[in-house]
Amino acid sequence: MTQPPFAALSTAIASLGTVLGLFTVQLRADGYEQYVESMANASVVMWITACLTVVTWIRYRQTNSN
Repeated sequence: MTQPPFAALSTAIASLGTVLGLFTVQLRADGYEQYVESMANASVVMWITACLTVVTWIRYRQTNSN
């Protein structure tokens, strides 16, 4: 049984969260305040998802190492 690609998935999701965060800063600098909150929320959701993917990866490794 091959291991699911947890590392690639969590890295991609964290990268997306970072890009959304940088985009949020750029929107604020350009004066698009109406979009800043939703972009910031999306960035935080991506980072939380990446962290939960890492937790899932750790738990997967623990259950399959026995």
